[in-house]
Amino acid sequence: MTHPVSPDWHAVTTQPDGLGESPFWHPGEQRLYWVDIPGQRIGRVAVQGLQAQGAVEYWHMTQEPGCIAPVQGGGLVLALRDGVYLARTWGGDLQPLAVAPYDTLRWRFNDGKCDPQGRFWAGSLYEPKDQALGVLYMLDGLGLHPKMDGVTTANGLAWSPDGRTLYWADTAAHRVRAFDFDPASGQLSGARLFQQMTPKPAGWAWGDPGPYGGRPDGAAVDAEGCYWSAQYEGQRLLRLSPAGEVLTEVKTPVPCPTMPCFGGPDLKTLFITTSRQGRSASELADYPRAGCIFALRVDVPGLAVSFYRG
Repeated sequence: MTHPVSPDWHAVTTQPDGLGESPFWHPGEQRLYWVDIPGQRIGRVAVQGLQAQGAVEYWHMTQEPGCIAPVQGGGLVLALRDGVYLARTWGGDLQPLAVAPYDTLRWRFNDGKCDPQGRFWAGSLYEPKDQALGVLYMLDGLGLHPKMDGVTTANGLAWSPDGRTLYWADTAAHRVRAFDFDPASGQLSGARLFQQMTPKPAGWAWGDPGPYGGRPDGAAVDAEGCYWSAQYEGQRLLRLSPAGEVLTEVKTPVPCPTMPCFGGPDLKTLFITTSRQGRSASELADYPRAGCIFALRVDVPGLAVSFYRG
């Protein structure tokens, strides 16, 4: 049963990004990290409670960052348009780890994160969006390996608390699938439909009277194994049970939430990145904070971020 919730969100940032994505909470630094894809930059800020502590720091890239993850021992692993890189320090040199295995004029890396074993996963986005040519890749010490394909926009990557189930979404298809995950090899099997959202009505635009609940963007899993899915254009998050049942609908302060993550010392602060890219002038007039990051306290803690181990 769905239980709508309209909570009191707090704005963590006040200067919006174009398209915020890939947030994670760094427990050692007590900082939130994220990317602004069209802004070609990575952001970070210290957070205490629901408030930023000090100014947001940005690190500018020469191309779009799709996703990032922390590195054991310090630094970041970054999936940029043309490949995956390692940075040992904030603002430092980028060490190439893998060249992008696609035509960078038509594809780029999108959503991704590390698995509990410390391998980095990143999916690709096929920018023409007229064919399901996106691929999910895994990076380990031997290189970059394709693990699954057949999507247009790779999104919603997350693992269950026991690390035996992997979730992966195709935003364009309004679909989230679940897979059996072998922790030792990273192999996927047993593909099954986890949640099918209602497709976007033809010709629908924000403000139209017809109902539309949004499409699955980024995701995170909590300690009870529930999957939190950002519903882009739906102005909501969905909390889904391990069986795929919609348990809770949480209204968001702007129409296009992009990805949640859990943070704070107790992992009970839920952060969401959001987007303003490509939104109409009238929508942005109604929602001037679109593109900002928001935070909310929740009852069930989330899972800690997994670090890249190389």
